[in-house]
Amino acid sequence: MAKKQSKPKLPRYKVWMRPAVHISRKQLPGHIRQRIKRIIDELAQNPRPVESEPLELPTTLQTEWEARRIKIENWRVVYAVNEFWQEIGVLTVQKRPPYDYEDLELLLSELGY
Repeated sequence: MAKKQSKPKLPRYKVWMRPAVHISRKQLPGHIRQRIKRIIDELAQNPRPVESEPLELPTTLQTEWEARRIKIENWRVVYAVNEFWQEIGVLTVQKRPPYDYEDLELLLSELGY
């Protein structure tokens, strides 16, 4: 009896990356680059995987975007989720330390909050 092939899942969320993310991703070590690519691809189906954590935003910042991050060894994928538009914007991929999220408000401002 032949196995029934399942249809590929359609993405629930549109995922896009800032141009700087495309550039920085190419400079990552190979094993990290592949893991980050897989994680970003999977965000379209699950924008809040268990390994992600919300980032606290300044109380003065009013935005419809939810900032989150995923740790991969010493690397951080920082992204934002917009439920209304069902979009995910990958804001940056940085090594930590020294990255400390100081530019989070600036990155979110590029989303047009």
